[in-house]
Amino acid sequence: MSPETLARWQFGITTVYHWFFVPVTIALSLLVAVLQTMWYRTGEEKFLRLTKFYGKLFLINFAMGVVTGIVQEFQFGMNWSEYSRFVGDIFGAPLAFEALLAFFLESTFLGLWIFGWDRLPKKIHLATIWLAAIGTMLSAIFILAANSFMQWPMGATYNPVTDRAEMTDFGALFVNPVFLATFPHTLAASYLTAGGLVLAVAGYHLAKLNKPNRTPQEEKDASAYRWATKFGAWIVIVAGAAVSLTGHAQGVIMEQVQPMKMAAAEALYETEGGPGRPMAGFSIFTIGTLDGSRPIFEIKIPGVLGLLAKNDPFAEVEGINNLQAHYAELHAAGAMQTATDGTVNALQKAYAEKLKTVGIDNFAPNIPVSYWTFRLMIGLGMFAMALGAFALWTIRKGRYPQDTRLWRLIMLAAPLAPLFANSFGWIFTEMGRQPWIVAGVLPTASAVSPGVTQLEVIISMGLFTLIYGTLAVVEVGLMAKYAKAGLPQVVEPSIKGEDEVLSFAY
Repeated sequence: MSPETLARWQFGITTVYHWFFVPVTIALSLLVAVLQTMWYRTGEEKFLRLTKFYGKLFLINFAMGVVTGIVQEFQFGMNWSEYSRFVGDIFGAPLAFEALLAFFLESTFLGLWIFGWDRLPKKIHLATIWLAAIGTMLSAIFILAANSFMQWPMGATYNPVTDRAEMTDFGALFVNPVFLATFPHTLAASYLTAGGLVLAVAGYHLAKLNKPNRTPQEEKDASAYRWATKFGAWIVIVAGAAVSLTGHAQGVIMEQVQPMKMAAAEALYETEGGPGRPMAGFSIFTIGTLDGSRPIFEIKIPGVLGLLAKNDPFAEVEGINNLQAHYAELHAAGAMQTATDGTVNALQKAYAEKLKTVGIDNFAPNIPVSYWTFRLMIGLGMFAMALGAFALWTIRKGRYPQDTRLWRLIMLAAPLAPLFANSFGWIFTEMGRQPWIVAGVLPTASAVSPGVTQLEVIISMGLFTLIYGTLAVVEVGLMAKYAKAGLPQVVEPSIKGEDEVLSFAY
């Protein structure tokens, strides 16, 4: 493998692993804040116990996310120095804000929340977890703004003297149509995952309490777990519906600015829809040639792809072969574009002549990867929604779930299905953009560090994989240990005197 291919594998491995923690951190922080707010307003003990229970799971996940996320920034300098040199003026700005503003809020106020149970007034202590949750939201905003620039590079132009992209409008990063569609979709997907975690842990313990002659304490536990099971299930269902709606909006934007990605997601080789052609069909199943150049067998639903891409069942959706020929012609003429309406943004237009000197033979991503990750993302998300609905039906009217292997498997799948759907979605997003690291501007092959050797990448990738594998064992062990431990017994927090020690409150 070339250093470029190895560097891509390394970034993929570390990024996908890091992303396992991100959606839970984004959403569970706010859910814990909601639980503590309910305790603050009602004074009911079960909400305090649920706050501390899920708060501990959140803190474990947050810590692991911080540790694995640090590596991401280092890789830009290690393996992707040409990318950093070319777009550092733009890409570095939101990353700096993420560190200075978002991470400051998260780390500072989480510290106050952890150690402030017996030191801060209730209202102030409640505010700390809300501010920490806001910090996680801001972190998502800045990271997604940076990534959206890679999908559709707004707010910059090219300086031929320095051979770098330079920012012209910082605000454009946050009105980028890709960002405006991606942020709510990612947020909804995060709540789908965190809701699945809340449902899974509570549902597991509720089934354990399905026995006669429960003690008074077990009755109190069952009441808390039943409430949390319903809470998690409803979050899964509502967030799943939001994922579907925002995903459709994202698909419409994707067809506009990255039509090749849409074509690859559907394994659509020839243009469909429009005058004189059959309606563009959504592929249920497609088998293509090994080189990904044409379909051998496919099953489609007519008109659905037109609706997904352009809200019109009769709309024209361009195919891979048509787009490949079109982009090759544009590239040869020094006039690159990615938008279906012919739009070339400022950076693409300014860099077109320079790009002409870079040899690109294939403008299509890996078709099987794009096709199947797209379907796995959708399928697992819908499956998670079904599990949420099934859980609500199972515990209706005061019923208890049976503590069977099937129920435990369902509870295990409740967080894992949306978690893997998130991961497949990001694999599709990044792989579907290829061969570009910045769409229509900088090819991925031109972004790799020129001085990095194959051996160096192999060594670093092996070390990261080994370390991350160890961290995975630690993470799973800690989450399983504290999830199985169940709700903690709590004492109403009271503000301590000056000479009393800080309490971790768990």
